Amino acid sequence: MREIRSKGKLTVALSMAMMLVMAGCAKSEPTASTATTTPMATKAAEAKAETKDETVPVGILHSLTGTMSISEVSVRDAELMAIDEINAAGGLLGKKLKPVIEDGASDWPTFAEKTKKLLQKDSVVTIFGCWTSASRKAVLPVVEQNKGLLWYPVQYEGVESSPNIFYVGATTNQQIIPAVTWLLQNKGKKFYLLGSDYVFPRTANKIIKEQLKAEGGTLVAEEYTPLGHTDYNTIISKIKKENPDVVFNTLNGDSNVAFFKQLKDAGITAKDLTTMSVSIAEEEVRGIGASVLDGHYTAWNYYQTTDTPENKKFVEAYKAKYGKDRVTDDPIEAGYTAVYLWAEAVKKAGSFDVEKVKAAAKGIEWNSPEGKVTIDGENQHISKTARIGQIGADGQIKEIWNSGQALKPDPFLKTYPWGAEVTKK
Repeated sequence: MREIRSKGKLTVALSMAMMLVMAGCAKSEPTASTATTTPMATKAAEAKAETKDETVPVGILHSLTGTMSISEVSVRDAELMAIDEINAAGGLLGKKLKPVIEDGASDWPTFAEKTKKLLQKDSVVTIFGCWTSASRKAVLPVVEQNKGLLWYPVQYEGVESSPNIFYVGATTNQQIIPAVTWLLQNKGKKFYLLGSDYVFPRTANKIIKEQLKAEGGTLVAEEYTPLGHTDYNTIISKIKKENPDVVFNTLNGDSNVAFFKQLKDAGITAKDLTTMSVSIAEEEVRGIGASVLDGHYTAWNYYQTTDTPENKKFVEAYKAKYGKDRVTDDPIEAGYTAVYLWAEAVKKAGSFDVEKVKAAAKGIEWNSPEGKVTIDGENQHISKTARIGQIGADGQIKEIWNSGQALKPDPFLKTYPWGAEVTKK
């Protein structure tokens, strides 16, 4: 009986000792649930997560191959230059930007696929990219569904606004409409509309036709060819027959090379026919040949010759980085500007979070190479000065007219009495 009682005491003593040891362990090492409810532990975990990665991934999505590569490769280069400059200055919020580059390959489904990859796999905090409206419209539902952000650097047809896109290129009231008015006042009333067969040229020409009705112009013909089309001899014969005062050109990509070379081969120069292009800038002039385009007109918001202190620095930096023979142009400058506008919004928000960046971006001003630009908080477009230029034999574009001030973006043409005809479904 004593032996049993002694064993019982020993058992109780051992049990008590074990309980004390376990209690000590529990006190020194809290459980996961206890740790997550401790304020100091929570802040430490957040700080650790915040400093875990020293880089932040940003997406670059352009056509590096295919018919649109003639225009888009240089926009990519400008965006990368802006990223390098920001990193050299210390980065953003203590982090360096890490570009993740994808090729849209001049194919709209590929743009959508690559956008999904950038957002879901690469976890980029924003995307800079696209050129054609077809590529942008393919990307739009993907960035909206994945709560991503696209900064679009090219002029476009308007009649669009997405909460997940910032439109850094011109909308129609900042480029096409001023160009048509200038042509009507200075070059004649009879218009021949020539464009690539996709959303931008068709919508742009719908706008132009309404504007011609309102301002006393006449439509003599309207022609579309597929992207990448290279035989324009039949259309040039039609142009000769119709004898318009103006060919308003919304061709894109390699088609411009074929059209203007064949126009020259047919003996038609800028002295014989006025053409106004809205997708030919210095980079395309370089690819087509200045001697082919000498004297023809173009409408943009920026030229390499734009006279601002910021542009002088921009052109010098671009040539120093990529070669003295390289040129800058409107979409190149807009791509560069887009990166800096996003960076300003990030700094103002104190965060890379898409919703916080969007909220902070409203009303942001920046002295870009084209002049001071402002993000419109209502539609996420940018205020821009309209400019018309004439292409010279040296490949540069001489500005011959501008709007005198930055124009507030009006993508839905609310300020035009005839605009409702365009925006009707």
